[in-house]
Amino acid sequence: MFVQVIQGQVGDGVAIRAALDRWNQELAPGATGWLGSTAGVTDDGQLVAVARFESAAAARRNSDRPEQGQWWAQAAQLFTGPVTFRDSVEVDVDLRGDPDQAGFVQVMQGRSTDLARSHELMALAADVVAAFRPDVLGSLAVAHDAGEYTAIVYFTSEQEARAAERKQLPPSLSELMTERAALEVGEPVFLDLPHPWMYSAG
Repeated sequence: MFVQVIQGQVGDGVAIRAALDRWNQELAPGATGWLGSTAGVTDDGQLVAVARFESAAAARRNSDRPEQGQWWAQAAQLFTGPVTFRDSVEVDVDLRGDPDQAGFVQVMQGRSTDLARSHELMALAADVVAAFRPDVLGSLAVAHDAGEYTAIVYFTSEQEARAAERKQLPPSLSELMTERAALEVGEPVFLDLPHPWMYSAG
């Protein structure tokens, strides 16, 4: 899988959603290899969009389409500052339910001294987390350069996610999370998407 993480400040969340809706309606049918996208705007106006493709080649074919260039030329005007694009083929997918049904999405970005070990710890914790956090529908863990990462977590609702955050971790899970936290360089950044927009191929 290939993932592109797009971020930037927008002045009008309604307008950027309308632009993404138009892409989904008019351009998605011709985007061979596109799997789906998750997007939303934080309370302080930052758009985060995560587009998934079967491969980097499929993403390039989409980018090369004239209609894609025309659409982006218009959408880019909705941003009030620079837009960042971060590509990756190092993607771990964990599905426990249907992420398209998520009522709340949280994006976590940070840097780890050992991403491989961090992913290994999350895999070891998967069964415990599934039982302990039924509010989690799934996640994507995207690796970037120099140990940086973006993690996208899909929740049933923000209310259920906040309530579950207050629960005491089981000892086995607490140990794994403590080891994972020790691998972090500084504090991760959390970007909440209280009203996520889900788009899927087909």
